[in-house]
Amino acid sequence: MHWFNWWWSHEVVHGGKGPLLLALIAFVVTFLVTRIITRLIRAGIGPFGNINIDGVHLHHSTPGVVMVIGGGLTAVGAPTLSVWAYLAAFAVGSGSALVLDEFAMIFRLRDVYWSEEGQMSIGAATLAAACLCLAVVGLSPASVPGLSGAVLWIRYALMVFLALNLTAVAVVALKGKYPTAVVGVFVAPVAWIAAIRLARPTSLWARVRYDEHRRGLARRRLDRFDRRWGPIQRWWADLIGGRPTRLDHPPEEN
Repeated sequence: MHWFNWWWSHEVVHGGKGPLLLALIAFVVTFLVTRIITRLIRAGIGPFGNINIDGVHLHHSTPGVVMVIGGGLTAVGAPTLSVWAYLAAFAVGSGSALVLDEFAMIFRLRDVYWSEEGQMSIGAATLAAACLCLAVVGLSPASVPGLSGAVLWIRYALMVFLALNLTAVAVVALKGKYPTAVVGVFVAPVAWIAAIRLARPTSLWARVRYDEHRRGLARRRLDRFDRRWGPIQRWWADLIGGRPTRLDHPPEEN
């Protein structure tokens, strides 16, 4: 446990990562608890239920937005590593989880929470948690006393490398490859390779940058990929977010 004690002392305590660590814990716990509660509500188990105000369903992304804004504004004016900084970190972490849990609904501008489209939220939340975890576990180039010049320059080089890798991860996410982006946060070559390969045909990247020919190539590649890896991805998304509602028959037209 010597390495853990060294990391905790140099990176968390002296490196000022306490609020960041709290934000990560708050994010993960809030997201998991929220998913458990929504699945219980869906199954009609327990005392939980939807909240309605004047006949309007209150989605949990609404208090999440309030928490993110309040926490962000508090963090701007809070003294470093003060109680207010920790409260702001908790608010931002929990609020971000509530917002990203309904990311697909915000993106689609309709209630797709329990549909296959709604599982986009799982990918977005997983990617955010991976980035937070990387920031907590990673090395800070500054605010760590007692480092030699060589070690400090190595840390700066690592930060440049991480910045380039996160840029590649962002490209992968824009290409609609959310699980690959999550893996690419920790395994850099995965992000670099995925960033130069074809995007998913329904992604923002494809809609903006691809012509019909390249979208056709992307669709054929997606079919091959989904036949191989689709069942595993669906199993993971169903495990975390719950099995989506699938219609056995298309709705009849009036």
